[in-house]
Amino acid sequence: MSSADSTHTTPPSEAARAILVGVDFGRHAKSSFASTFDPTLDELALLAESAGDTPVARVIARRQAPDAALFVGSGKADEIKLLVQMHQAHTVLFDQAISPAQQRNLERVLGVPVADRTALILEIFAARAKSHEGKMQVELARLQYLATRLVRRWSHLERQSGGIGMRGGPGEAQIELDRRMIDDRIKAIKEKLKKVQRQRSTQQRARARNSVFRVSLVGYTNAGKSTLFNALVKARTYAADQLFATLDTTTRSLYLEQAGTSVSLSDTVGFIRDLPHKLVEAFRATLQEAADADLLLHVVDAASPVLEEQMLEVERVLEDIGAAHIPQILVYNKQDMLEESQRPRTGFDWIERQSEDSVGMRVPRVFVSALDGSGLDVLREQIVQALLLQRPADLNSKEFTPDTAADSERLDFEDSDNPQADVDIDDPAATQSTQA
Repeated sequence: MSSADSTHTTPPSEAARAILVGVDFGRHAKSSFASTFDPTLDELALLAESAGDTPVARVIARRQAPDAALFVGSGKADEIKLLVQMHQAHTVLFDQAISPAQQRNLERVLGVPVADRTALILEIFAARAKSHEGKMQVELARLQYLATRLVRRWSHLERQSGGIGMRGGPGEAQIELDRRMIDDRIKAIKEKLKKVQRQRSTQQRARARNSVFRVSLVGYTNAGKSTLFNALVKARTYAADQLFATLDTTTRSLYLEQAGTSVSLSDTVGFIRDLPHKLVEAFRATLQEAADADLLLHVVDAASPVLEEQMLEVERVLEDIGAAHIPQILVYNKQDMLEESQRPRTGFDWIERQSEDSVGMRVPRVFVSALDGSGLDVLREQIVQALLLQRPADLNSKEFTPDTAADSERLDFEDSDNPQADVDIDDPAATQSTQA
């Protein structure tokens, strides 16, 4: 992690050593943090590692309410300071959101940069965004986050004096200049993202004209969505055992042999607990891919000890983006990581959906391993069943063909039965060579 006002720097060749801090406010505490406490801090450790930091110590504090000045209280802050000195740590990372004043006070006491979960997620997103759209979305979220933390943040924020050639009186405060620059940049990015949204709307209308059945992969980060996507369409989308390996939406054609037709399959950004609202808002254009789908493949890490909590978090985000009503197939992935005794006896069953608004609603559940390919045939069959239920006229009709003029810069397609047909539709040369 880095900080603009940091007095401690990390050697270029050395990963930043981080102290992880979580606060337990109790089950019955009147706090929004009560239901999001992770006693292991394992997810925060994964986030830190994804950002390039090395966790060296973990601290758990227990309070009834956050301390207004130091969040964890002065006694626990002193304990953390000793750990910082003992491990020669470069940063302290909090699992919950802290206010700008709390961050500033903690940095003064601890002597190292302090960041919360939101800042950590934003940093990872900034490092992983590849497309122009993705970079704009991350920049918007980071600027909105920074705008709340300008007050007395840096020592150079002094009232400027009028100079030669200027009318008398004090000049504009540096903080006001910074805020104005940020506000102007936020407005400019929002205008650009509106254009992206219009392009996506054009793309969606083109798909509607082609009667394209749209399937989107959703799920908690690192559940194996991109690996499953690659296995289904024989693609080469980047997949790794890390949080937020994929940020940019990729859409390819998935041929369903059982139905004799194709559907579009989209791989979307993963969700995570306490996903910053501003980040959801900034990525709304990307997440719209899921909101406009005809079917969601909700990918679950079957080997996760907290899979139910992760499923509920995904449902909360789907509700937030207006996608809670879309039919789902639950895909319990990573069966290869389970012990033989933990694996299901059948590859398919029905389960009650983990959603506050869908109590009693049962959805199909398929058990797969995207890594070794087991269960994928059953998953394809269930997609066909969903297609048959929603659009019986699509079966044995024309296959999905993208409208080149309508698709955005990150949208590319691949014939799942032809590994060589990996064409970026925005590359004319590639299109011509394929046609040739």
